[in-house]
Amino acid sequence: MSDGNRKELKILGGLVGLFLVLYYLPVDTARFQGAIIEAFKLAKWYAREHVLLCLVPAFFIAGAIGVFVSQAAVMKHFGPKANKALAYGVASVSGTILAVCSCTVLPLFGSIYMRGAGLGPAIAFLYSGPAINVLAIVLTARVLGWQLGVARAVGAVAFSVVIGLLMHLLFLKEEREKAAKAQDVYIGDDEHGNRPLWQVVIYFAAMVGILVFANWARPQESTGLWHAIFKAKWLVTGGFAVLLGVSLWRFFGVKVLHIVLAALPAAVLAVLLPKYPVAAFTAGSAGLAALTFFGGAEMRDWRDQTWGFGKQITPLLMGGVLAAGFFLGSPEATDAGIVPNIWIRALVGDSPSALLTLLGRDGADVPGWMSAVWPVWTNFFASLMGALMYFATLTEVPILRGLLDSGMGQGPALALLLAGPALSLPSMLVLNSILGPKKTMAFVGLVVVMATITGMVFGVIVR
Repeated sequence: MSDGNRKELKILGGLVGLFLVLYYLPVDTARFQGAIIEAFKLAKWYAREHVLLCLVPAFFIAGAIGVFVSQAAVMKHFGPKANKALAYGVASVSGTILAVCSCTVLPLFGSIYMRGAGLGPAIAFLYSGPAINVLAIVLTARVLGWQLGVARAVGAVAFSVVIGLLMHLLFLKEEREKAAKAQDVYIGDDEHGNRPLWQVVIYFAAMVGILVFANWARPQESTGLWHAIFKAKWLVTGGFAVLLGVSLWRFFGVKVLHIVLAALPAAVLAVLLPKYPVAAFTAGSAGLAALTFFGGAEMRDWRDQTWGFGKQITPLLMGGVLAAGFFLGSPEATDAGIVPNIWIRALVGDSPSALLTLLGRDGADVPGWMSAVWPVWTNFFASLMGALMYFATLTEVPILRGLLDSGMGQGPALALLLAGPALSLPSMLVLNSILGPKKTMAFVGLVVVMATITGMVFGVIVR
């Protein structure tokens, strides 16, 4: 059969499949209609809570990495020939600084990977960014128990290094070819271009500070350090915004008048609408985007890089968020996705009794073979569900509290904690566009398998 015929058969198969899906679509059922509503509710929630405060700053940071951080610098510290202990060490604890979700970390990951970072350190950064959130780990220990809090912290750091190393070994041939091509980059390339390192550090610290503190989540308790930071988060964010403006003036030659005009709408909105800080933040982001039209070649390059990441990642993220909402519902919903929550709870319980009861059988009469495979199944299912679900920062803790109260075992809870924050259906779609299907499947598979094994071991320890 010729290639042309194969292509036509694939098209025919796709059309037939689409026809069958549409033909048998259960549009009249209440659950299907509810799942459609949940898909758009989750998309609306994501747009309100994460696009302006998370994704937009992340796109600006990713674009800045592509312009203001030299390829030689990235490859020296994170490339195939970099010091492995330093590269993996820095990447594995990056989440303690960033505190981002599985989607927000994607532009940052894509930027350092495209600038020449080795696959292993880049993957370690990709996993650790959303997984090692200090506030989330503290909240986990307080709400779910200190054992889960400690296990999550240790497991997340170890996972990032181990998964990064395994990805490096799985694609060792490609990494060696990348290292060979990188030899010429180190020669005659100034590590930081014409700008001192301290200027680059201040510039990026300002942007990371804006990203971190603008998204500082409300802690469960109304006292203590975390709550004090939360109350002052917008003042701190404003301080970092001022630092960013000074950096653009002193280091990048942007005129003071342009900076003042760009910041003026944000300042006015901050005064007039103090209860709606997102309005001032949005105006500030728009002002920063406007500045890139008046700051010379570097600023224009920054704009182009930022826009490149935005148009590549945003449509895939939104499509993934819609799909996640359809299948599993929005964070506020208790049982509204196409997959009933009662089935999820039954499939991650300490014993198969709930599942057997749901199937109309005697829950007290558990077959021996089912008891034997149940720990493997529950941890695998929890890992898989965690990998598909979308968790914004800290939302995994109350969701898990509800599952634990419904009979979920400690092992599957840890498995979900280790797989969930680092992965989601939206992030998989974006990763596929950056890494390709082979590397994406390998990364997802490693996370799910390692989370499954770790959950099983933890379940035995705490039993």
